[in-house]
Amino acid sequence: MKKQLPTLAALVLAFAGLTGINQAQETKPVSEAKPVKIVMETSKGTIELELDPVKAPITVENFVKYAKKGHYDGLIFHRCIPGFMIQGGGFTPDMNQKAVDAPISIESKNGLKNDRGTIAMARTSNPNSATSQFFINVKNNANLDYPSFDGYGYAVFGKVTKGLEVCDAIVSVPTGRVGPHGDVPSEPILIKSVKVAE
Repeated sequence: MKKQLPTLAALVLAFAGLTGINQAQETKPVSEAKPVKIVMETSKGTIELELDPVKAPITVENFVKYAKKGHYDGLIFHRCIPGFMIQGGGFTPDMNQKAVDAPISIESKNGLKNDRGTIAMARTSNPNSATSQFFINVKNNANLDYPSFDGYGYAVFGKVTKGLEVCDAIVSVPTGRVGPHGDVPSEPILIKSVKVAE
């Protein structure tokens, strides 16, 4: 009688047993990912955020990476428009743009809306151009939701859980023009630090 060779599935299971791999522990489903808590200290007060890694995994990972390497520390909110939003994460107080990593893919079709108190990624006319710059909506901006005016919209990836009054204080400061940039606060609104709350 011929000896039966083990199937590929049996070999894989045997290898898993030898190496101690537990298939159930290999990767956690995205749906089980917990919200990421962020504490942003600004010269106007503290803003606490909750990021959504389930609906915006690429965007949240990108923001956390910049936060953990201290990219945002010492930058400013460089564009503040009453009745619209506050934008930061790209410029130093003297309006020099900080170097960034490669851009990420847009996640604007995730069902999250640009409602008051949400945080979204800033970008150029290229939908897949977001890097470190973000904005916080200070009112409901449905015109920015997917598909918006360009077929893409702007990717929301979290919300303010505490400190919305700080955002309102930031958007209320007088602004002017600095070189080619408009809506720049006359007094620099500093982002002192952005930390992931472990």
